[in-house]
Amino acid sequence: MRIVITFLFLVTILVDQINAQTGMLFSYEKFIDDEGDTLLYRELYPDYNLSRKYPLVIFLHGSGERGNDNKAQLKWGVMNFASSENMSKYPAIVIAPQCPEGMSWANFSDDVVKYAEAPSKPMRLVISLIRQLMKSPGIDSNRIYITGLSMGGYGTYDAISRYPDLFAAAVPVCGAGDVAKAKVFAHVPIWIFHGAEDPAVDPGYSYAMLAALIKAGAHPGFTVYPEVGHFSWLPAYSDPLMMEWLFRQHK
Repeated sequence: MRIVITFLFLVTILVDQINAQTGMLFSYEKFIDDEGDTLLYRELYPDYNLSRKYPLVIFLHGSGERGNDNKAQLKWGVMNFASSENMSKYPAIVIAPQCPEGMSWANFSDDVVKYAEAPSKPMRLVISLIRQLMKSPGIDSNRIYITGLSMGGYGTYDAISRYPDLFAAAVPVCGAGDVAKAKVFAHVPIWIFHGAEDPAVDPGYSYAMLAALIKAGAHPGFTVYPEVGHFSWLPAYSDPLMMEWLFRQHK
């Protein structure tokens, strides 16, 4: 146990050092919708070429990165999209919104993952932001991807359940969704990731979603890492096959 805690502490220090360097690639942005509600977000742009369109990646962070500093959401996962190798291979516009404290990306019952009728305010703002960004001539509206970890994994399922025709692919990591909605987004290419020993989000949620999607006629990707706990996003977002698969998807 002591070795595991020390390892995670060292990983956190290393991640903070990397993020301090690459975080400068993400601009500070703020979106205000028609109702006057605000969503803070960071934005990564490739070397922009006005003659081409770029995919749009939406990254939803976990519960520990909620707040209003417009910075914490870059701690885990999203920085992999900003690596020099991935920016060269897969140039994309990456949006990393920050969920306010006390709120969540998904709107569901606490005792069971069953969605409420309306989306949460942060999700409503994310979708409004996406629709505004789609008006830009540089966005390929046929290649809008969504991914997220932990609370963001819940949010990824929530988003594709409520707006199944908006996204070209989804990658939920250590999340959970309403299996009753699987048939709604069965046509959306999806790759599910989870740690087999996750103490925070039961991997059984991912197995249940896998079964529901297969029953609905889908062919989801599914990766469970043995002997891995909640930090399954470390190998998931570092997987070159996942990146290659994601950026191949088109509506």
